[in-house]
Amino acid sequence: MKSSILDAVGSPLVHVRSPEGATVAAKVESFNPGGSAKDRPALAMVEAAERAGKLQPGDRIVEPTSGNTGIGLAVVCAARGYDLTIVMPASKSPERRQLLKAYGADLELVDGNMESAKARADELTESADAVQLGQFENAANAEAHYRTTAEEIIEQVDGREIDAFVAGVGTGGTITGTASRLLEEYPDMEVVAVEPERNAVLSTGEPGEDEYQGMGPGFVSDLLDTDLLDSVERVALEDAEDECRRLTREEGILVGQSSGAASIAAYRVAERLARPELNCPEVPEEWQDGGKHDENEQVASDGGVGEEYDDCPLVVTVFPDSGERYLSTGMFD
Repeated sequence: MKSSILDAVGSPLVHVRSPEGATVAAKVESFNPGGSAKDRPALAMVEAAERAGKLQPGDRIVEPTSGNTGIGLAVVCAARGYDLTIVMPASKSPERRQLLKAYGADLELVDGNMESAKARADELTESADAVQLGQFENAANAEAHYRTTAEEIIEQVDGREIDAFVAGVGTGGTITGTASRLLEEYPDMEVVAVEPERNAVLSTGEPGEDEYQGMGPGFVSDLLDTDLLDSVERVALEDAEDECRRLTREEGILVGQSSGAASIAAYRVAERLARPELNCPEVPEEWQDGGKHDENEQVASDGGVGEEYDDCPLVVTVFPDSGERYLSTGMFD
């Protein structure tokens, strides 16, 4: 029995559609209590503030977010006894607003992008004598992924070498923390960032359209360690949403926009690294065409991929959240 819902943080690593001669596996972060990868840094940042004596029961936290960090903080605050004010761009989905209110958080919507939300959160923090955790620069954000996401992946690959780690970039905490730990175990591993095609700050140095919810904030955060990155993949929003529909309808994995982008990018990397000449089981034609599993897939008795895959290049990615908080966007209509 868990003593608190916060002890239930964690997610499975799932084999997803892969090119011949390679394996792609995704951390499905919707299994976390608050439904996203942001539960991890939300809990870690609150715990760090408690250890530093910055937070006492009954205090108020103010945080700017595109949604998932806010929801993660709302879960933590409900369980830990803190008041919470979230500042979020008005363009983000109604589901995010409803979830925040359900957990008891106060919500302020602002016109503009995450820069606008950050500016308003700064004002509220000063005027309300509140604590801002600063997800874009708080080292506990990345450290949470170093301690939890990466350690889970190392255990879940069960001795296999990871050839590439692919992750979308928002605050930079997921890719910085996870890659830092994985590189200690797999020093030859590639680290590939994913960003929006039309908001490609990492690639171009210039902000663009703030289309994605949870990826591509329009600036490079202080938290992102760009020295870790070997390359950057850019994915258009419409392609990511197509991939979300495919993942949902053909693999039963209901995910949001940044997950669709990560899936596309990870598949591209796997195609580049693939070695079909090795002793890898043949990928069913349905999978090669973006289709479903069939009886030809070789699966271990525990439900995982069998030992025949051990020599194949392995690409690990992160699916940050569930598609349930994107239903109102029409993405699945």
